[in-house]
Amino acid sequence: MFKKFFVGFMAGLFLLTVGCSGSSGSVQPDSDTFQIVTSFYPVYIATINVTRDVPGVEVINMTQPQTGCLHDYQLKPDDLITLETADAFVVNGAGMEAFLQSVLDQQADLAIVEASKDIPLLTDDSGETNPHVWVSVSNSILQAKNIAEQLGKLDPEHAVAYQSNADIYIAKLETLRDKMHQAIDPIINKDIITFHEAFPYFAAEFGLNIVAVIEREPGTAPTAQELSQTIQIIKDSGIKALFAEPQYEAKAAETIAAETGATVYRLDPAVTGDAETADYDSYIKIMESNLAVLQEALK
Repeated sequence: MFKKFFVGFMAGLFLLTVGCSGSSGSVQPDSDTFQIVTSFYPVYIATINVTRDVPGVEVINMTQPQTGCLHDYQLKPDDLITLETADAFVVNGAGMEAFLQSVLDQQADLAIVEASKDIPLLTDDSGETNPHVWVSVSNSILQAKNIAEQLGKLDPEHAVAYQSNADIYIAKLETLRDKMHQAIDPIINKDIITFHEAFPYFAAEFGLNIVAVIEREPGTAPTAQELSQTIQIIKDSGIKALFAEPQYEAKAAETIAAETGATVYRLDPAVTGDAETADYDSYIKIMESNLAVLQEALK
């Protein structure tokens, strides 16, 4: 009798330990929990706003803070474990999550919420689609609407709450957008040089003119000829500000600045952050910081 009791007790203790250990992404959720996984930071911020205080809903961000744009992200075994327990996977879409087809191949029944659904996409000179839609405040508004609508279809019980939360968040984003327009619209010289292709949507929204891009692919240093061309553009145009990004080293920008006398500033495309310390206004705070940088650089 004691032996059976001891075996049962130890088995129960083991299950309890397994259920309480590991990262948040690998914990098995309660059967009543509607578990949402997001692909990366900007989508996570939008989603926690849409799901704010909705009972029985859990949001987990899949990728780590050091991950930048997901163009070359490789799925890890832990990611697939996280997705196995998910009721919905919220992604940016527009080609940002290059790994998405692999997810669909392995998780055929996983519901995908595409934040960029029906948002008009920009393309570069080669015809490649630019997926950085969230860097535009107006597009972030559309993404919040998309997430609320699609989650509401998957979880009808909370559809009204999702929409109500989205409306509150959208009102805050509209206030942010108005504030930024009031500050940026009167600026006369709006020529800028950016670090890579994260800011075309932002530039289009606020009337900025991207004269050159230092590294079109992050991590791929410009050639000597490209550096020379950019330096000449700066000298010819009189541009005094280069905009690098906090997620990447700015060696090329600093080289150009040394040759031209231009100053290197930092614009944040809101692509990375720690989900553990993020709050509902994290995106708004980043954009307000970007506004302050632009006002300083273009004054």
